[in-house]
Amino acid sequence: MTLLAVERIKLFSTRSPWWCMLLALVLTTGITAIIAINWDGTPMPLVATVLSHTFGLYVVMVMAALAVTTEYRFGTIKSTFQAVPDRVSPMVAKAVVVVLLSTLLGEAVAFGSWGLSRLLAEDTSQLALNSADAWRHVAGVGLVYGAGALLALGVGALVRQTAGAVSIILVFALVVESVVGFIPNIGDDIQEWMPFTVASKFILGGSEGSGPDPSELGATVVGELSPWGSFAYFAGIALVVYVLSLVVVKRRDA
Repeated sequence: MTLLAVERIKLFSTRSPWWCMLLALVLTTGITAIIAINWDGTPMPLVATVLSHTFGLYVVMVMAALAVTTEYRFGTIKSTFQAVPDRVSPMVAKAVVVVLLSTLLGEAVAFGSWGLSRLLAEDTSQLALNSADAWRHVAGVGLVYGAGALLALGVGALVRQTAGAVSIILVFALVVESVVGFIPNIGDDIQEWMPFTVASKFILGGSEGSGPDPSELGATVVGELSPWGSFAYFAGIALVVYVLSLVVVKRRDA
């Protein structure tokens, strides 16, 4: 509990997490509000309220990366490891704090977007949370934010430099996953297993034959995994990267 308190204090004692949380909340809900206001008058599908979740996800991942790279930048990580020589415990505590915060922020983003859509859209007949799929479309955002934060923590611990970690996260998510689809013959097969593409299926995809088709709204949802299988895949990748970072942090000099 002491380590958790220490990591919480360290996280909130800097301005960057506050700015990142504010940006994620305002950016995502703001875009959703614009979508709702300018909807063409037809019934607004529930998945349309969370199409902008990726903007907040990238901001949250930057915040998570900063939580560890900032310590390496200013050298405070050395004091932490001197106080807790096993090194793994403070890193795990940091992960618990950052992942929990990111998950709660994701839920605030999702339900804030949903609430704005119900308030601003002309027809809210399809915005009811009356099925398991409907709850997953909204509440699932927080789970993806949490897993994404864990992935970013792992990348940050491996790279140790803010610019490098942020570049890897954003370039992979925004460029690599899109460009890989243009590879002849095998591009589509590779793209459907890209982690952020799979994560989108968890949030936007429907169960067999149920719910609206996200592709009609401009969302890319591909792959053969079920929605919950998609989340397990994304979370599994995040966990592998994070565990690898623990091994590296344990073995190398701070």
